[in-house]
Amino acid sequence: MNNHSNRGVVYQGDGTVKVEAIPFPELAIGRRRCDHGVILKVVTTNICGSDQHMVRGRTTAPSGLVLGHEITGEVIECGRDVEFIKVGDLVSVPFNIACGRCRNCKEGLTGICLNVNPARPGAAYGYVDMGGWVGGQADYVMVPYADFNLLKFPDADQAREKIQDLTLLSDILPTGFHGCVTAGVGPGSTVYIAGAGPVGLAAAASAKLLGAACVIVGDMIEDRLEQARSFGCETIDLKQDGDIQDKVEAILGEREVDAFVDCVGFEAHACGCNHHQESPAVVLNSAMQMTRAGGQIGIPGLYVTEDPGAADAAAQQGSLSMRFGLGWAKSHSLHTGQCPVMKYHRQLMQAILFNRIEIAKAVNVQMISLDQAPQGYADFDGGAAKKFVIDPHKMVS
Repeated sequence: MNNHSNRGVVYQGDGTVKVEAIPFPELAIGRRRCDHGVILKVVTTNICGSDQHMVRGRTTAPSGLVLGHEITGEVIECGRDVEFIKVGDLVSVPFNIACGRCRNCKEGLTGICLNVNPARPGAAYGYVDMGGWVGGQADYVMVPYADFNLLKFPDADQAREKIQDLTLLSDILPTGFHGCVTAGVGPGSTVYIAGAGPVGLAAAASAKLLGAACVIVGDMIEDRLEQARSFGCETIDLKQDGDIQDKVEAILGEREVDAFVDCVGFEAHACGCNHHQESPAVVLNSAMQMTRAGGQIGIPGLYVTEDPGAADAAAQQGSLSMRFGLGWAKSHSLHTGQCPVMKYHRQLMQAILFNRIEIAKAVNVQMISLDQAPQGYADFDGGAAKKFVIDPHKMVS
């Protein structure tokens, strides 16, 4: 029925990915026709830090998985039941796959849809334990429940001009923003962002958008800290010895912040002279130590139920040694889980289109081709202070 070939970034196991020929998508879910879906020609698709967890072997992801959950594309085919999305529309795809019909979707909790994953609530493209959906680091991809899931850009030509910003609406900008919202960031807030990877930088930019008075970003890679400083953040180098609260006090004049956002997750490392050692609960414990009594902690950083690469048996099952009593004593609110992208993406699209946030600049977008994706994975894993965005349909030098 089509004249197109398709290629995708495929996880090989052993820390490697390759670009391989994959089947062209069909409007089907298993053997059942998917008349509520569309097929997209992928315009941009991004490499995410959570992809790296799989590629490093820190999840139970099987080899042969087509990766990629951050997708922007042009509609080339619509199912019979799609009413409001048309062929030719340029759209952003939330990484959450959601039916729009279940209790959770109707409450806006699209990250934990009850109908798209037989194993547990919540699904995503190209991700372990998230329903088996084919990923979008590819030339073409199928998107179900299209009328509900897709965000259509109002002007395709304008969107293509701002595509390096708008591509980030599928995940990292809403995720960083969600981390700040759930941490209670608002005008005049003091905020600590743990991690200066793309989500951490997006959270820092989001905190600025929300009116924070001071945004402090902590990381162990100087290039990433420099990137945070480029748009007005204070920074702390976590490789350096010394009490982190002393360093916060040197910036703020006090030892606690109003809001804390964990953008690191379960592969966290200890600070100072022990920075080479994994310590998966260190950020969560720091959050409870550094957040003021009554403050809020947003946790968009990924934590998994199974981590086969963890150093101890408890962490391999997702059990971490947390000082939860400290958080309880300080009446902290902690918010976990995937970002419900649709809660935010339209507003953030408007912020981009009306030049209220320069998110591509903040996270240092670098465009690459699909053939360059394996090298992009390697560079990202090496700590490059860049957000790699794949344009599958042309070579990018």
